[in-house]
Amino acid sequence: MEQTQPRVPHVVLLPFPSLGHIKPMLSLAELLSHASFQVTFLNPQQIHDRLLLSMDMPAFHRRHPEFEFLSMPDPVRPSRDRPPPGLFSLHDKILSLGSVIKPALGELLISFNQEKGRRQPATCIIADGLLSSPVIDVSEQFEIPFFPLRTLSACCIWAYFNLPKLVEEGDVPFQVADEDMDKLVTCIPGLENVVRRRDLPGIFRIKRANDPALESFINDQTLVLPRASGLILNTFDELEAPVIAKLGSHFTKVYTVGPLHGLSTVRINDLIPLASGENILWKEDTSCMTWLDSQLSNSVIFVSFGSVIILTRDQMFELWHGLVNCGKPFLWVIREDSVIGEDGPSLILGKLKDMTGDKGLLVSWAPQEQVLTHPAIGGFLTHSGWNSTLESIFAGVPMICWPAIGDQQMNSRFVSDVWKIGFDMKDSCDRSLIEKLVRDLMEDKREEIMKSVNEIKKLAHEAVKEGGSSFCNLDKLIDDIRLRSHLAHNNSEGKK
Repeated sequence: MEQTQPRVPHVVLLPFPSLGHIKPMLSLAELLSHASFQVTFLNPQQIHDRLLLSMDMPAFHRRHPEFEFLSMPDPVRPSRDRPPPGLFSLHDKILSLGSVIKPALGELLISFNQEKGRRQPATCIIADGLLSSPVIDVSEQFEIPFFPLRTLSACCIWAYFNLPKLVEEGDVPFQVADEDMDKLVTCIPGLENVVRRRDLPGIFRIKRANDPALESFINDQTLVLPRASGLILNTFDELEAPVIAKLGSHFTKVYTVGPLHGLSTVRINDLIPLASGENILWKEDTSCMTWLDSQLSNSVIFVSFGSVIILTRDQMFELWHGLVNCGKPFLWVIREDSVIGEDGPSLILGKLKDMTGDKGLLVSWAPQEQVLTHPAIGGFLTHSGWNSTLESIFAGVPMICWPAIGDQQMNSRFVSDVWKIGFDMKDSCDRSLIEKLVRDLMEDKREEIMKSVNEIKKLAHEAVKEGGSSFCNLDKLIDDIRLRSHLAHNNSEGKK
């Protein structure tokens, strides 16, 4: 009997349309492409267009010839002024995305099944965990495995799974103004003596536990996850082992493959992957690298609050005064859309630049991975987004954490009190505290904190090198996808 050629695995990936979610998904997509998979990367039209403009597509396709970027319609969002980032705006965005994902993904899968060209039928779908509800419905309809990628810490996901217990114990709901924010939360297994009320995920800071947006978020983005074929996490075993083990009881398989940016660099011919930089959606100001070259080793505090956080005029000036008063040169990333106030963003930014002079450098965006590995960087004042946290860990840079939303509150607690690689100043924006923490980080407590930083950096690098936990877990994911592709091929041949 004539042997048919095995089917090439074809993975369809759908990131949540935000930089912090697209970046790790794109790194994972590159790794799968490097494993000789066909890859389809699906985005709403606006994000798709920005990716095509910001990336060197000819160079990308020379390295990844079986990688295709496709678009789906942009979701229709409510016509109102941009709300501050938080649960309600996230809820609106997820709902609007769900309305276009189901038909667009379904049509795409049908087209792959009918196509007679080089594109194989889809082997599996990897989508951001925030899109789990609409994607898992489509995957079950087409009998295609679904693997959610959660782009946040395992400890935060575990807190989401324990929301019913938190409500039962009266820890949720709560509000900052009228509750004991330092009360220890004792009902999350494995985290009994770690998490305070103020460290719980930002979406729990609500007025009532039966809030429709919160219920939808937990049901559609968390409790639905065990229906998937496995869970992919951008973390590594040695960093969050106890919590990862707890999550493992809810899933058939858990693939810890982080830090994805480090794993990409190691596995793709020891080169910097083309999609790893921050430049995929934002234009970088690379002049900051030249400025860093002129600074002393470990002398600069790097300040960046990511691609979403919005600051008030008062917060901006408290941060600025704290940085100036500490006497350390600073590199501060301030997006043009990150400032609100009666003066207007341009006037506020202009005044800050005039006041800064030679005390530091303000830029609109920076190549963060490169900045963190520069010898001049001695510390990182961060919003504690998970990408930034992992990048800082991998670079061996201690952190001062000023979290705002989502998983950032949990991340900052683990940075300061579990891993002991930084300080946490959540729910405060006071110039004297900022000055003190920068001095502690850069001078007074540096020797002590760098011991932990260097130990965890070593663990992160060992995880992604050949034989390391994340390296091997990616191989398991690749092998499992290949096996599913092989089984699907045999089933289709058997029906002929």
